[in-house]
Amino acid sequence: MHFLRRSLTGLLLMSLTFGLLAYAGFVLNGSVQARLAQEPDAGAREEREFAVKVATALPKTIAPTLTAYGEVRSRRTLELRSKASGTIVELSDAFDEGGQIVAGQFLLRIDPADTQSARDRSASDLMDSRAEARDAARGLDLAQDELSAARDQADLQERALQRQRDLGERGVGTTAAIETAELAAAAARGAVLTRRQAVANAEARVDQAATGTVRAEIALAEAERRLADTTITAEFDGALSDVAVDEGALVTSGERLATLIDRTALEVAFRISTAQFARLLNADGQLRSAPLTAPGTITRASAAVGEGQTGRLVFARLDAAQGLKPGDFVTVSVAEPMLDNVVRLPATALGADGAVLALDEDGRLEPLAVTLLRRQGDDVLVRATETAAPLAGRQIVTQRSPLLGAGIKARPLGAGAAAPQESSEMLDLNEERRARLIAYVTGDRDMPDAARARVLVQLAQARVPAGLVQRLETRMGG
Repeated sequence: MHFLRRSLTGLLLMSLTFGLLAYAGFVLNGSVQARLAQEPDAGAREEREFAVKVATALPKTIAPTLTAYGEVRSRRTLELRSKASGTIVELSDAFDEGGQIVAGQFLLRIDPADTQSARDRSASDLMDSRAEARDAARGLDLAQDELSAARDQADLQERALQRQRDLGERGVGTTAAIETAELAAAAARGAVLTRRQAVANAEARVDQAATGTVRAEIALAEAERRLADTTITAEFDGALSDVAVDEGALVTSGERLATLIDRTALEVAFRISTAQFARLLNADGQLRSAPLTAPGTITRASAAVGEGQTGRLVFARLDAAQGLKPGDFVTVSVAEPMLDNVVRLPATALGADGAVLALDEDGRLEPLAVTLLRRQGDDVLVRATETAAPLAGRQIVTQRSPLLGAGIKARPLGAGAAAPQESSEMLDLNEERRARLIAYVTGDRDMPDAARARVLVQLAQARVPAGLVQRLETRMGG
């Protein structure tokens, strides 16, 4: 009996517990249904306003800057090569890597013994040729004198023959005497021919002597030139580079000894795209003498595109290149032609759709289509398209984000933001309204500390600007 009573008591308590749980569930379900059946509060909600950085668009005439990278080169580079073979017997103290050289300065001398001997032999040959020329001239004079004497003898014999003939016509002379005179005259004429041949031989000897003299002079000049080639001097002012020899070295003809670089005649070779190159041409299609950031002027472009290369290779002459040396890698900035009516904006102001966001009169964002003209580092140069509204004087958002778009309400910040104009009307606030505004400003975490302090000072005054009160109450939603 005792066990049965306890079992019935436990069963009763368990039944009461399940009943209470079921009742609680019923009450909770009714409360939820009643809550869901109630209409939501249709009270006014404040529209979210974004703070954006803006800049005022001011169209200007700007000269874009084309930036490229190039290498400094020397327009005058001379490889010093030996013109003779032999041992270097003398070397200038400045003949070293980086040595400063002036035009005409002695650099090195190759052993001149062999070339000096050849020069001396050529000088001796020239002396012999000149002596032969003098001897031939004297022989010609003697031959001419002998020819003159032979002609005189021939004239005498002709007159003697004529006299014997006259005597024979008068019957005084004999035939034998006439024949003897004729033989003597013929012999005299033969002697004249012989002397003429001797004069011709003497003249030929003179000509041969003159030719020999000229050849000897040429050989001497060549020997002297070879002797001079053993001494190397600087052709212009500059600095030595790639020095490959030292005193006592044995060099061959044509061997490279060093490189002479003119550091005052430097230029920059830089490669740009075809589109950039087209912007550097004038109306006649010729390359403009565009100035560089460093003192210099563009002078020419490559005649053809190198194999495996693109764009154009452009050369610019440097006027003053302090500290620059051939081989330096430099950044080149070239001034392009002026562009009118363009606006410079940060690159972050231009969207992927090719438009910028501008604030309208209602403080909402409005997209404006623009044409991208140039990129200048972190900035862009843009111009409004023909179908879009003008940019002049508009407040342009300088930093776009995915949250910003057309129709979004925004509050301008930055130098380009227009200062809010407070209404000149002043209000007298009751204590309840003033306390509510102060509590809202104090609890607004989005408001900067400096702005909060300024607003609290205004709210503490007896009369408060009506524009300030209106803005605060609009943000409060009441």
